[in-house]
Amino acid sequence: MGRSRQAALADLGVAMQRYQRTVQSFDDAVGRILGLGPADLRCLDVLTEGARSAGELATATGLRPAATTALIDRLAERGFVRRVPDAADRRRVLVEMTDEGYRRTGALYGPMIEEAGRPLEGFTVTEIERMRALLDGFTEVTERHARGLAQG
Repeated sequence: MGRSRQAALADLGVAMQRYQRTVQSFDDAVGRILGLGPADLRCLDVLTEGARSAGELATATGLRPAATTALIDRLAERGFVRRVPDAADRRRVLVEMTDEGYRRTGALYGPMIEEAGRPLEGFTVTEIERMRALLDGFTEVTERHARGLAQG
């Protein structure tokens, strides 16, 4: 008789926690090297997906608007980001990573990201797509619970 579903799920949960701790540890090391805090790194991470408004960055970092403005100012002063007019609405300002920001963060994250693909080499496209769906499901649950905590 094989292992129980409950035991397999428990082992998966432990593996996920271990993975989350290693990601946090790596991010902490990157932050120390770059002189950035967790909210700074979260902001830069969001900006790797494209330019965002200050409001979107406030939501992503969990900071109040004034603290988000201070974070953007710090990152801009250090050359990681810049403010640019929104091409669709010139009255709006967006924040985007600079080439320097990509270069400095990429120098630290790039080698790990490149190597992280190796364990997936034996997986089919279908298996990778199922893992993506699983991660999307976990993300939705985590975001929902985070919103619940924020609302009190």
